[in-house]
Amino acid sequence: MMHSKPEQWGGHAWTDWAMNADRWDWNAGVGVIAAAEFGAKTENEEIVREVEAWVKRNIGQSESILTINSIAPFAVFPLLHRIAGRSFYADKAGEVARWLIDEAPRTKNGAFEHTVTEKASFSEQIWADTIFMAVLFLARTARMKGDGRIALEALRQVRLHLEALQDEETGLLFHGWDCEAGNWMSGARWNRANAWIAVGVPMILEETEALCGDDALLAEIKRRYARLADALVQRQHAGGLWPTVFDRPGFYAETSGSAGIACGLYKAARMGLVPVALLAHAVRAVPAVLATIGPDGAVGGVSGGTPVLPSIEAYGDVPIFPTLYGQGLTLLLLTEALAEAGEEK
Repeated sequence: MMHSKPEQWGGHAWTDWAMNADRWDWNAGVGVIAAAEFGAKTENEEIVREVEAWVKRNIGQSESILTINSIAPFAVFPLLHRIAGRSFYADKAGEVARWLIDEAPRTKNGAFEHTVTEKASFSEQIWADTIFMAVLFLARTARMKGDGRIALEALRQVRLHLEALQDEETGLLFHGWDCEAGNWMSGARWNRANAWIAVGVPMILEETEALCGDDALLAEIKRRYARLADALVQRQHAGGLWPTVFDRPGFYAETSGSAGIACGLYKAARMGLVPVALLAHAVRAVPAVLATIGPDGAVGGVSGGTPVLPSIEAYGDVPIFPTLYGQGLTLLLLTEALAEAGEEK
């Protein structure tokens, strides 16, 4: 499959953004979330301090940006509050959570409308990305505050997104749903869209299940997630990765989404959300992801940031280059793989 040249996607401005850590947006946010997770699970205080330094250096940018995508970096605030003990993190997280629940734009069915840091409008659109970029933050804030109302909203958003995006025939997820038009737009069962939810839902359930109090809601989420996981393992290439569009096995294998899916399977198997047998698919993905990492540590085979595109074929032309979300999803996978290896000893 041929790929568009980066120039067609904004040239140097696009590729410079991809590895620019000092921006308060979803790209850097995914990397920071992963670094914090790795630092906490390996008890590496230096990494956690670096995450806090990143927040202090870039928090000023967040004051003028309040969208779904710009919420992502706030997901590290509950961890920093627990470790550093600064009330600022709890207070700011509470402020942002209130904005999400009370003021953030919603679609006609009550889901968060996907909004981005760029000057673009996606009226009445539901994107899979929102689960990781904003709902994860909401779930972590709920646990930090012991707030059942926030936890319930996070889980309702998960259900709304699964209901809107899941294909009942295959169990896979479409990239987006247009509530106004009543369709899945491009109709692409896109790799990374599935990854945001595959990894995001177990992380959200970890934070909110004890606070929920709605057994029927939890059961519906778990049922849909199990169906998704079963569908995902059927689309895995023999080499360990997943194609960038599941309906097009000839499209290029995409690393970041593959890492996210495999990480989600690790977490879900550990939590009992999916059969332990599915763990083998996560294990198979690890060496394939590792093989994409270059001598400089950059993860290869990562597709550029992708809105819902006009056609399925367009996803096969998205250029590939290293990005911070590619680094982050890979680090999340390796963190889970290390944890699993440690438990087996």
